[in-house]
Amino acid sequence: MNDKLLALRLFVRVARTGSFSAAARELDLSQPSVSRIIAALEEDVGAALVTRTTRAVALTDVGNDYLTRVEAILSSLEEADHTARGSQELRGSLRVAMPASFGVREIIPLMPGFLARHPSLNVSLLMSDQRQDTIKEGADVALRLGDLDDSSATARVIGRTQRLIAASPRYLEEKGTPEAPENLAVHTAIVGPAGTSSGTWSFQKDGQSVSTRINCRLTVSYNEAAVAAAVAGIGVVNTSLWGCRAELASGALIRLLPDWKIGEVEAHGLFTPGRRPKPSARALVEYLIAELGR
Repeated sequence: MNDKLLALRLFVRVARTGSFSAAARELDLSQPSVSRIIAALEEDVGAALVTRTTRAVALTDVGNDYLTRVEAILSSLEEADHTARGSQELRGSLRVAMPASFGVREIIPLMPGFLARHPSLNVSLLMSDQRQDTIKEGADVALRLGDLDDSSATARVIGRTQRLIAASPRYLEEKGTPEAPENLAVHTAIVGPAGTSSGTWSFQKDGQSVSTRINCRLTVSYNEAAVAAAVAGIGVVNTSLWGCRAELASGALIRLLPDWKIGEVEAHGLFTPGRRPKPSARALVEYLIAELGR
């Protein structure tokens, strides 16, 4: 890679992570090497781009302006390279942020087909059930479940699935099977990140809407923990079909009140605001739309 191009990519990652060490790990360089490269870039530019303290790295005013321009240049360069090749071949790197459970259960099983189509592309999956800062993480595209809170970003719906409630056979043997939403008032509820309000759950059927207060004994921040708690017999979990498809298929969980609807969950492909989407990011989103829509 050209030295200046490496320096620019490295500067972007230092700026977004706020750390020489983090950028060094991402690009497989030593921390002293990163420091030297950034110092050389500043000398070449003729201005200080970052301020260094013992705890963090921050951008100067010049550095902020430089970052905006550099990210646009790097995005345009990748687009130009892709166009010049005149083919569908994708190269370089693609960073994808996504919820951990959704990624493990639905996205990773689809990745072999995408990677086989693009053998020269390297993909990094940034997985967390906490909402990620796509700019700081340097993500080229984020996969998000539910409502979007960033109106400045370009997004595509990549799929939809049903919400549902479920419990383990053991729990139902001990506590009984609810036959109507109001029966849930005497059951134990588990609420995870994919759950609705921890105070009430709402159901719809034949134009009728019913809201039922629930007894929430366990709240978790990770969907896998909520599903595992339900499998263990702690209570009734409120999640999506994506979140518990395998457990329903195996019989570890049983879907409850199947005639009642709890709504849908949408998955979106969210492109990082302020940048032209990478060809590889657009290609992944189109691929997932086709695969999740089957």
